Amino acid sequence: MRHAHSSDNTTLAPSYTITGTHNSVKHRNSTNTFVPHKDPNNPFDFTPEQLSLLVDPKNIKLLSNFGGLEGLAKGLHVDPIFGLKIDQTTVDSNPTTDDQLTAMEVSVSTSRIQNQPNFSKVRFEQRQNVFGTNILPSLPCKSILSLMWDALQDKTLILLSIAAIVSLGVGIYEDIKIPEYDAFHHKIPGVKWVEGVAIIIAILIVVIIGSVNDYQKEKQFQKLNAKKQDRYVKATRNGVPVLISVYDVQVGEVLYLEPGDIVAADGVFIKGNLKCDESAATGESDTVKKQEWSTCERLWLEQKEKLNKEPIHPSSTSYSSVSMSLDTMDPFIISGSKIIDGNGTYIVTAVGAHSYYGRTMMALRSEPQTTPLQMKLNRLADMIANLGSAAGLLMLTVLLIRYFVGWKDGVPDQATVIISEIMKILIVVVTVVVVAVPEGLPLTVTLALAYATQRMMKDNNLVRVLAACETMGNATTVCSDKTGTLTQNKMTAVECLLGPSLHFSHKSERATYALSMSHMASTVPPPVMSLLHQSIAVNSSAFESTKDDKTFFVGNKTESALLMLGRETCSAPYDILRTEWPAYHSFPFSSDLKAMATVIRMPHPSYPSKSIYRAHIKGASETLLSWCSTTVCLDSFSTTSSASVPSSPSSSSSFSSIPSTPTPSASNVVYSRPMTPEDYRNIQTTLQTYTTSGLRTISIGYCDFETWPPPSHETVSSASTSASTNEVTFKDLTHNNGITFVGIVGIQDPLRPGVTEAIKTCQKAGVVVRMVTGDNIDTAKSIAKECGIYTPDGIAMEGPEFSALSSSEKKALLPRLQVLARSSPHDKQVLVCQLKELGEIVAVTGDGTNDGPALKAADVGFSMGIAGTEVAKEASSIILMDDNFSSIVKAILWGRCVNDAVKKFLEFQLTVNITAVILTFVSAVASSSQKSVLTAVQLLWVNLIMDTFAALALATDPPTPQLLERAPEARSAPLITLTMWKMIIGQALFQIAVMLALLYGGLFSGVLQEDMLQTFVFNAFVFCQIFNELNCRRIDNRFNIFDNISKNKFFIAIFILCVVGQCLIVEFGGAAFQVTPMDGLHWAIAVGIGLLSLPVGVLIRCVPDSLFRSMDPTDPSQQKHEL
Repeated sequence: MRHAHSSDNTTLAPSYTITGTHNSVKHRNSTNTFVPHKDPNNPFDFTPEQLSLLVDPKNIKLLSNFGGLEGLAKGLHVDPIFGLKIDQTTVDSNPTTDDQLTAMEVSVSTSRIQNQPNFSKVRFEQRQNVFGTNILPSLPCKSILSLMWDALQDKTLILLSIAAIVSLGVGIYEDIKIPEYDAFHHKIPGVKWVEGVAIIIAILIVVIIGSVNDYQKEKQFQKLNAKKQDRYVKATRNGVPVLISVYDVQVGEVLYLEPGDIVAADGVFIKGNLKCDESAATGESDTVKKQEWSTCERLWLEQKEKLNKEPIHPSSTSYSSVSMSLDTMDPFIISGSKIIDGNGTYIVTAVGAHSYYGRTMMALRSEPQTTPLQMKLNRLADMIANLGSAAGLLMLTVLLIRYFVGWKDGVPDQATVIISEIMKILIVVVTVVVVAVPEGLPLTVTLALAYATQRMMKDNNLVRVLAACETMGNATTVCSDKTGTLTQNKMTAVECLLGPSLHFSHKSERATYALSMSHMASTVPPPVMSLLHQSIAVNSSAFESTKDDKTFFVGNKTESALLMLGRETCSAPYDILRTEWPAYHSFPFSSDLKAMATVIRMPHPSYPSKSIYRAHIKGASETLLSWCSTTVCLDSFSTTSSASVPSSPSSSSSFSSIPSTPTPSASNVVYSRPMTPEDYRNIQTTLQTYTTSGLRTISIGYCDFETWPPPSHETVSSASTSASTNEVTFKDLTHNNGITFVGIVGIQDPLRPGVTEAIKTCQKAGVVVRMVTGDNIDTAKSIAKECGIYTPDGIAMEGPEFSALSSSEKKALLPRLQVLARSSPHDKQVLVCQLKELGEIVAVTGDGTNDGPALKAADVGFSMGIAGTEVAKEASSIILMDDNFSSIVKAILWGRCVNDAVKKFLEFQLTVNITAVILTFVSAVASSSQKSVLTAVQLLWVNLIMDTFAALALATDPPTPQLLERAPEARSAPLITLTMWKMIIGQALFQIAVMLALLYGGLFSGVLQEDMLQTFVFNAFVFCQIFNELNCRRIDNRFNIFDNISKNKFFIAIFILCVVGQCLIVEFGGAAFQVTPMDGLHWAIAVGIGLLSLPVGVLIRCVPDSLFRSMDPTDPSQQKHEL
């Protein structure tokens, strides 16, 4: 049976139909018509494609054709109140409404949340088969072969491959056509083809290892991205609120929405009071208020009736009025939009790739962007490659000239000989270019970031933007929130003031004037306690959860503390109070007003047959106190109240007092009286005592109304519609300051363990920590002083005062500003921008929706993984999974580790580059046969060591505490420091001098044959690089290069692998590597020469940096030393 509305076809004019787009009236009959599907495997009334048409564009007519909210729920086999039924994971094709309601009549205690596997992790395979899951298809990961093919596109490797193939061909031809014989006329086995094969094999090894590294890196980041996207949302299943993963959201799910949430899936609004920012999804900058279907249907039917009476033309003024009135008919929730204000529930209609956000994300998928450090290194690599290419071209020119000059004694009579000689020259030249090209630099950055982000995840830092990992290493200031970051965010009510003078405290030092909190229930009159418990329970969005047999409150920490206070003072269970007194109207927390309110309907205290509307209000103490003109009277239960009361329910519209003569129905009546100046002074004194003790204060009040909306509310009628906009605002509650003061609760949030030490570590590392909080200045100063942020010479001020200063005044004040209290999101953003203008590298923490601008403006934004809203997480670069300031210190540590890893590799590679290029060039030019002492295959082995292996070894060095003993580097700091240049040039000079002495110094003349000498030089050269890799573990002037080496298993394994590989090559490489096995003595000498790199490194570190700096008097700041 289909829905009653499905045949309704209302038109504005013969060719126009109403659709639910924001401001559009379009001819979209194809999307307004509901045609039942005929898929036997789909037991639901709708297909994913039909449901997708509801929100793209917003289509109120199609929803009406579905049967409205009731028809939609029926077609999806779900009840809008009870949600999905966990024991009904499969459904029949067309259940009746009665059957469905019977199935949904489950017994639940109330709204007590149960986070049990059978509630939150149940699978709905039938729904998933029809509508899909809320997971976007993963990006296709490139295969190993694809990555290898990409690596082979490198121009120098292509050139080298061509040269290797030519060399192989020429070698095979020579071995076959030009056989060689030894002194005894025995045919020598042809091995000239071996060099070409060896080069090809070496190229393949380089390509394979690089591709495997890239493949593993992509897999690692896919796992990180999957973790980044996952979050928990609140749903209703079996009538019970449950927390489920966003990946487990099903079509038909009933989800809760609260301020700061990012909508997980498309859907239709059920009930509540919501305002959404859909700019990220639709581009519309205006906040969109959501209407319940009943309201939309009423407005829609009014328009239908009006248009049926008077059809209008699209060009008329009336047509524009109709189009504008469609704005109020928006029950559609768009995935990816942000909840700005209010709360409510909605039924999910599309998930995953079928949702609006999913389709957008699928269309916008792109490759990861290059980080700033990678770009800087790529420019450096290009410059080095150009220099290497120039050296190769010069070498080619010189060698060819020498070769052709040698023809003066006779031209070779065989073309193959000429080709072979030229190919040998070309192979050596191309190999020199390959060695000079530092393709390992980008690989090092990638490996360092991949390794660091994985390890940072273990340290509770989820990196969302790779560039932040690099930037955080040089952060100069951290603007930190107080609650949850510096403190534990485990709020506990420790002080309470009821009325103007009744004090309760958990602190023993208050015993002289305050009663114990445990005596509150027995001391305070029952009506006042009932009022307090009622206010705590109904004016709150926190709820209780059970996980791993542990029960805890979920939601705002302040509200959780108040619920705990209610439980400790013998309150009825909060969920029972919410069921007994359901919210009639809600005013969600407003960051502007710093307050929230909930209106309930209850019996009139004097006239039980009548009703009143009680608004429970809580908020910032100073704000709420300014709205109060009366206070509860705790002693009037034995005396007569001095407050007057209305004589009948209709004589007054708003009152906070109760009858002076109790009636039978007034046993639970709360008395109130006007607040005197003395009352106000007592409250202010108590408030100051709480705040100077570092307590967060929340004031509680109420106001009763005989009618709703209150008479102070003015109904605004719209000229374009017969309906009236009758929205009550917060100002209607506080009209004439008619709030009755109930009390103040002092809530303590103790410092996190280790925060004081972490702040000291930051300060030692040259990072200034500032507290930016919404709390009052006394509380902020107290906590800041306790954790070491606020010092005697520091400045603490309030956000509005700071924002009111001129730009020059702000900049003069900033070096000493340590605490910014009562700061709004705008104040926080102003602070960040001013710090950046001073050249600071700024990190900011934030957890609220309105922290987004400051998080985006900062160089690095940290959001809270536990308490942070989805908007804050989306705006941040790094998510603190434990909301702990100590994790920020670890982020600084890892950021510096990444930057150092790149510099270590850069120091190592430039040393090898300079030495290899100069040695190859000199030996080839000096040789009568234009033959380099290092062959092409040998240079490729060196290239493998210094690019891939060194990148992996040096990029995985773990951070050490010493990294936090130096100041952060400036933005303009050179990539290669003076200390690094000193080591690069010193080691290169040592290696070149030793190799040239071995070749041309006559040290081994008559002792070693030429082939043995070349093998010896090759061996000594490689061991110089292997031991210099140890030197490069430090880029400062400290001597302990073995510090923390035992924790880098990669480095130890690669070091051993390189030593073993070199031994195998020398002893068994033979013709392929053009080496000859060596005896023990020459092995010892070669290794000893390599070991000399270590004492040479010590000597170089002993040379003062100032000696080199004095050689550049024009730039004492070393800026000229950057490549």
